[in-house]
Amino acid sequence: MINSMTGYAAQTRRFTSGQLHMELKGVNSRFLDLHFRLADELRAAEPDLREQLTARLKRGKVECRLYFTLEQKAGAAEVDPAALEKIRAIRDLVRAHLPEVSPLSLGDVLRWPALLCAESVDADALQPVIQELLRATLDEFSAARAREGEKLAALILERGQQMRAILSRIAPLIPAAQTALNEKLRQRLENAVSASGVSIDGSRILQEVALFAARIDVDEELSRLVTHLDELERIFATGGAVGKRLDFLMQELNREANTLSAKSALTEVTQAAMELKLLIEQMREQAQNLE
Repeated sequence: MINSMTGYAAQTRRFTSGQLHMELKGVNSRFLDLHFRLADELRAAEPDLREQLTARLKRGKVECRLYFTLEQKAGAAEVDPAALEKIRAIRDLVRAHLPEVSPLSLGDVLRWPALLCAESVDADALQPVIQELLRATLDEFSAARAREGEKLAALILERGQQMRAILSRIAPLIPAAQTALNEKLRQRLENAVSASGVSIDGSRILQEVALFAARIDVDEELSRLVTHLDELERIFATGGAVGKRLDFLMQELNREANTLSAKSALTEVTQAAMELKLLIEQMREQAQNLE
């Protein structure tokens, strides 16, 4: 299975006096980077959440949010003086630094978490609910990442096929073109020697032609590009965490395309090398999102 590092999932569970809500959001990252936003009363659950997320995920910047909402019973809600005092202290601090900020309305105050509380939450009693909620949210999150990963893999493989088509198009042109260039160089050297009146052994001319042929020979680059494309397909067929392997493979593909462009003595090959580099860059951008 190929997973993207991008995904989103949300689940809600009701319990006796309220409900728990969990969200997981993921974006790409070089390593696994976990961030938690938990209600204060649920902070004790963070180590276990971290352990289970680490066991299931390999790479990505993942944000986990867990909070609860208590149901207010008619006539039972009371204002928590400590929460009210906390609101006042925060208000004074903010206005001291930002005096232009609008004052809090009554609605703003009443929406403050834990201001109106008919009963406290029992964090220990919620642990089984949190565990089940995490499993469900993580399953949904993993499924979303798998769907995205499948799409990205298809896009990358499609561009790999486009690269193969380009290589197949230019490969037959190279032998005849290189032979023609070698012959053209030989004739120029012979003409130059003849015009100068200097006697040079014919083997010396052939040696110069051979050196030129070696400099413009791109057979090795073409073969390596094909080999790297074979490896690309093998990586996706194997599945798993492919992101770092693809990062390295994209570097190798780009290196061979650059060498192909530098050694090319044909306009068609130079243009093909530019097309290859564009496709490789598109593949690299997509590969950076894979786990």
